[in-house]
Amino acid sequence: MSILSIEIVRNAVADHPDPETGRPLDSMGQIKNVTVDENRAEITVGLTTHSAPMADELSDVLKSKVVAVAPGSKVNVVFVDHPRPPARVGQIALKAKSVIAVGSGKGGVGKSTVAASIALTLRRFGSKVGLMDADVYGPSIPHLLGLSGRPALTAQKRIEPIKLGNDLPVMSMGFLVEPDQAVIWRGPMLHGSINQFLGDTDWGELDYLIIDMPPGTGDVALTLSQALPLAGAVIVCTPQEVALLDAMKAISMFRKVEIPILGMVENMSGFQCPDCGKTYDIFGKGGARKKAEELSVPFLGGLPIDVTLRTAGDEGKLAEVIETNDTSRAPLDAITKAVVRELAIRAANQPPKVSLPTL
Repeated sequence: MSILSIEIVRNAVADHPDPETGRPLDSMGQIKNVTVDENRAEITVGLTTHSAPMADELSDVLKSKVVAVAPGSKVNVVFVDHPRPPARVGQIALKAKSVIAVGSGKGGVGKSTVAASIALTLRRFGSKVGLMDADVYGPSIPHLLGLSGRPALTAQKRIEPIKLGNDLPVMSMGFLVEPDQAVIWRGPMLHGSINQFLGDTDWGELDYLIIDMPPGTGDVALTLSQALPLAGAVIVCTPQEVALLDAMKAISMFRKVEIPILGMVENMSGFQCPDCGKTYDIFGKGGARKKAEELSVPFLGGLPIDVTLRTAGDEGKLAEVIETNDTSRAPLDAITKAVVRELAIRAANQPPKVSLPTL
């Protein structure tokens, strides 16, 4: 058994990259304290809310690093908040660390449910999240979350988003038109509404803004790429070949407008019968994983057909199920962590320059 010391422990973890910035934890002042008592060590690490979904994974890695240099040691990792406010994104007033688009090549694959679920899961992990419904012609986010009302204007003439609880701001065309009314707009009006949702909404300070994209390969992606730098896009598809062909078009579209692809999600990936326990691959299985490998795109995970989630979305109770139902939220937890992990990998490979937030 190796003899532990504060210096040994600190040196073992000092260079590990901060998941948000990619820079060494110690250089960012995030190794707050190290204590040692014989073969036991405790490391206090500052973690931003942006990286909160990575806490368990980061804890395991830091423990393994210490054990590697001091076999037989017992290590405990304690996380404390490490505030780091977001800077202004591009030339607009939005302040968010990572803006993520959730898209698909076609409708009917559960894109909006996945977008809302990722936002809700990030929120449950402790991140500060906003959700923007960019599907102007078919907004469904308000229904999934059971939200209604009409946004007001703040004293600064900014749009006050509708909030789920007190901490998840949501903006959607569904709040501005009656449920039975169609939005019939040409491109310039669509472009204007997206820019208003982004720049004129009082989002507050966010770790993540999740954007539910319209299906297909229209010009919303081009509008977004021109308005602000996106952290990346998540592509949602179902396992069958016809859906995968359309997903490939969505990936091609995002690449053409230089939006990075964070990965693919396979929705409706099998159905487990609640009566007999047998799993049926109604739409096939594994198609998205195979296609992701062919396209050199990360595979973020699969979501089985879940009657509980489907019912919750129909009844506007998606948030309630994700907060309380361990079985339903387990695959969403894995997918959300995979998204944040992909951002952490990219940050570690090319850490951004540290800049002060724009006031």
